[in-house]
Amino acid sequence: MTTSQQARRAQLRDSIAALRGRVAAACRDAGRDPAELTVVAVTKFFPASDVRLLAQLGVTDMGENRDQEAGPKYADVRADTPGLTLHFIGQLQTNKARSVASYADVVQTVDRPKLARALDRAAHEAGRRLRVLVQVNLDQGGMPGADRPDGGHRGGVAPGDAPALADLVEGCPALRLCGVMGVAPVNGDADGAFARLAQVAAGIRATHPEATWMSAGMSGDLEAAVRHGATHLRVGTAILGSRPPLR
Repeated sequence: MTTSQQARRAQLRDSIAALRGRVAAACRDAGRDPAELTVVAVTKFFPASDVRLLAQLGVTDMGENRDQEAGPKYADVRADTPGLTLHFIGQLQTNKARSVASYADVVQTVDRPKLARALDRAAHEAGRRLRVLVQVNLDQGGMPGADRPDGGHRGGVAPGDAPALADLVEGCPALRLCGVMGVAPVNGDADGAFARLAQVAAGIRATHPEATWMSAGMSGDLEAAVRHGATHLRVGTAILGSRPPLR
């Protein structure tokens, strides 16, 4: 390992320790067990070498949001780094479903029937069963756009439509419904947003008891997510530092 690699490993080790301290404190305040939480390290724009270092340090759930980056990066990493779970966390066009279903373990951003059906077909063709989350739109008054990667907001199905989408996913043989995902509005009320997500999650669990995941919270609002029952935290900056320039 080169000197620069050793320095990067030490940096990541210290960041992970600090993050685990934050999560532990948030769990104490919420009366929860930190073992209930899974940290998904958001590695978009960061090199494969960082993924390998994170795995060495015990972080094995990774998040990516661009198919054109994630596919090649993880084909490389998985050749020598077993045991990773890759979460696709970006807005997804249906024409990318086949590619993403070939390598992702989890797709957290299923927000419309057309996408669910496309992923089901693609996973079936690949001989895989894909874990998925229903993404719920937490922008009050916001509505999803058309078949697009970005409709002017962070995506998601309207809360009232989430149970029907969950039912559809549950009926797709190559998909496994695991729960819900949400992103707090920019400069909005994270506590209020995650409370709404928790309510939707509880409604879905009432009819789909195995859909126990609630993916919520990022570097800036993870404490609010823990308060409202998040099981998965998507953390980038707090682990990996400032994002490198877009390549």
